[in-house]
Amino acid sequence: MNENTNGLLRQYCPKSTDFKAVTPAQVIPVLEQLNNRPRKTLRFETPAKLMQDHLAAKAA
Repeated sequence: MNENTNGLLRQYCPKSTDFKAVTPAQVIPVLEQLNNRPRKTLRFETPAKLMQDHLAAKAA
């Protein structure tokens, strides 16, 4: 699954990106989009939804 995520990140950050120059304000929208994107490997659930369910189950 890591390779898939790396490929998705390349849509936002080309290989030539200097990550020293990337600000948190630039990263947060990308993280939100990726975490709310359904993934085939997660049975078309989103990472954010699965994390929310996991945390709710631990709290119960």
